[in-house]
Amino acid sequence: MVYPYNVILVTNSLFMKNLYILMLAIICCPVINAQACTALGDETSFGTTDTWTGYIYDNINFTGYSGYVTEGSPGNSDFDESFGGDYASYATNGCPVYTETFSARYKLTKTFASGNYQFMVGADDGYRLSLDGGATWVIDRFVDQSYNFTAYSTTLSGTYQLVLEFYENGGGNRLSFSVASTCVCTGDQTIYGTGNIWNGHVYTGTNFDVYHGMVTEGSVASADFDEDFGGSNTLYVTNTCAITTETFSARYRLQKTFASNNYMITVGADDGYRLSLDGGTTWVINRWYDQGYGTTSYSAALSGTYDMVLEYYENAGGNRVSFSASVNSLLPVQLLNFNGRSAAENIQLSWQVGAEVNSAYYIVERSANGTDYTQLGKIYSGGVTAGAATQYSYTDPAPLNGSNYYRLNMVDKDEKSSKSPVVKVIFKSSSAVSIYPSLVNHTPVFVSSSLALKNAVVTLYSITGKQLQQVKLPSLVAAGQRIQVPLVDLPAGSYIVMCSSGSEIKAKQIVVVQ
Repeated sequence: MVYPYNVILVTNSLFMKNLYILMLAIICCPVINAQACTALGDETSFGTTDTWTGYIYDNINFTGYSGYVTEGSPGNSDFDESFGGDYASYATNGCPVYTETFSARYKLTKTFASGNYQFMVGADDGYRLSLDGGATWVIDRFVDQSYNFTAYSTTLSGTYQLVLEFYENGGGNRLSFSVASTCVCTGDQTIYGTGNIWNGHVYTGTNFDVYHGMVTEGSVASADFDEDFGGSNTLYVTNTCAITTETFSARYRLQKTFASNNYMITVGADDGYRLSLDGGTTWVINRWYDQGYGTTSYSAALSGTYDMVLEYYENAGGNRVSFSASVNSLLPVQLLNFNGRSAAENIQLSWQVGAEVNSAYYIVERSANGTDYTQLGKIYSGGVTAGAATQYSYTDPAPLNGSNYYRLNMVDKDEKSSKSPVVKVIFKSSSAVSIYPSLVNHTPVFVSSSLALKNAVVTLYSITGKQLQQVKLPSLVAAGQRIQVPLVDLPAGSYIVMCSSGSEIKAKQIVVVQ
């Protein structure tokens, strides 16, 4: 049968109307049947007696407060919460939340007896833990991630306001917390190993936070070692307490006597490492930052007994530290000694060498902190290959007021080089004259004095001692008067400015920047 065109339109119109009504009923039904709810809780109060108060939000940034829950129980604050599963409705004292794109902030006031504790927090996705009410975070992994955990060890005593924050952005959801007292370790952490055997003092935390005990490395035959701590995220046993091999640190000590010779020392690690030959005062190798495993070598002429300190920390991922030392027969010179002393207005350095095979020159370097060095001067080698020892000297005319660290960079004709041990000299200026500033950029320097100066002369020298400029000041400079001294146009670099007036002499190193 053939229906008229207008009948078909009516039929389709009725079908679409009925379909629309059905869809509207399906969409509106949950709203019609939903029960009104009120979010209970003040979002600020802390739980007590090991029972957390958790404030739940229907967004990942702690907005849309829905209500509160509790976790833990009297006597045990540990918990492991999966929120009823993925894509589920999670009930609170207030309104339920859908377990996707939500967040939670748990609060607990907890009193700890004096001792060492380890916190373990894990989550999928972001989590962080505070012990001071949220001002700082001792654990902070607030990023999207599958479930993993972080351990934090510390020493506590008294009452703390714990805040544990969590968010879930997609996929699985889980949050866990535990805290336990850890092994209490005592012992002298300053004792050096001897006979090529290092004493290693191990700590939780990347900054030597909580001491966990001692280990040894090396052997009677050799101080060399290569330690991987049993792998990542495992237990490493000391003589008293074990640690988890994440976010930990170690300080190794060895008092070692080196026969007079040239040596190559190589240290490697994942993550940070540094080596000292003077008990930790200065670092001849210093790579104190997160990194994959790599090595650094240090060449030096050594003679006598050294207090070696090797420090290491592991922050995340792989963990390994290694040390080796061997005679380096390729170095051009045998350094017998290197000394420094403070004089009236300068510091005098001296060193003595044996045979100088292929030696070219010595660069004198200075540092204010024992780490960052700048070149002061260059002394050319006498080229002695046999016979009596050769003596060298250098005068620093403008030492720093306070600590000055010096070392020699000994360079041969093939541009191979080695560094000497560091010499530290304390300098206290007795001069009444002041020269400033230290950093110059197309600007003059100024000279002043707490005493009157007569017929004073200001002389500018290159760092190698070549005179570049000389300026005569007024015949009488009154005490406290400031005199401006224009400088010739100078390329960037270091220079010495010296002011002399009778027996009063003052020298200062300046740096010209462009």
